[in-house]
Formats: sequence, structure tokens, C-alpha cells
Amino acid sequence: MLSIGKKPKLTFKIDALVDGKTVNASFASLLEGPTIVSVYMRNNTSACDKQAAEMDKNEKAIVRQGFRMIAVSRDTCASHAKYAAKHGYKFTLVSDPEDLFSKAMDAIVEKSMYGKKYLGPLRAAYLFDGDGKLIGVVPKVEAAEHGKQLLAAIAEAK
Repeated sequence: MLSIGKKPKLTFKIDALVDGKTVNASFASLLEGPTIVSVYMRNNTSACDKQAAEMDKNEKAIVRQGFRMIAVSRDTCASHAKYAAKHGYKFTLVSDPEDLFSKAMDAIVEKSMYGKKYLGPLRAAYLFDGDGKLIGVVPKVEAAEHGKQLLAAIAEAK
């Protein structure tokens, strides 16, 4: 995983749902000021839904601390649009089917499902300052406690 204080190379292009509209832009351009980027696996799955709901529930407190929120998964922007509409999410949802963000963060890990091993993105959250420098990490997201984890990471980073 990338070390605190480093600035990852986030110049790759992605599709994202920003303010209800799909945009194609460099990932770096989404980091407008201090930003939290939370990685999850899939829309409409139990733990991921809890993680996203915790982000939403704590969004106002996070914004009061000066941070924006971005959630990243392998889902398409069409899926993100339905997901955001269903749950009322206002934060940016990034479509990253090739795990480019997690690769840039050096956070691709071995996973196992039904006895099969594969590589995938670490379910983690990253805090960036206004210049795109990594200032904090939640290395292991606990879905049901994710909002508290993010607020604690902000307090630690300040």
C-alpha cells in the first residue's frame, strides 16, 4: 500500500457519476480539495450496501470537517445511477472495472471466494489533502462502522 505523505499517480481516465451525471475524466481531477476515497466491491451486496449507507449517514459530519467523498467500485456508471437514485446518495461514484485506483494505491490483494483465490482491490479508504497527497488510510473497512472509521481517520490526519 502506498505510504502516507506520497502522491499517487492518478492521471488515468475513469467514468464517474458526479452530481447525477456521467463524466469521463482523470481520477486526479475528481480530487477537488480534501477528499476521502472509499473502495468497495459491488452495488447491491450486503456489506457494500452497509459501507455506502454509513458514508451517506455521516456525509454531513465529514463535509463539516472539510472533506468530499468518493466511492469506487467495479460497477458501471449506469449501475451507479440506479444505486444512487435508489438510496439517495449524493457523493461521487466512480466506475473502475480494471481496479486502476487500487493499482495506483498498490492495494491489490489476494482474496478467496468459495475456495477459489483471485486478486482484487483491498476494501479500504484513503484520505487526500487538497494537493492529492495521501494523508490517511483506513486499511480495513468495517462496513457497519465505516462512518465512524472515516471520522476517526480525519481526526487522526489533522
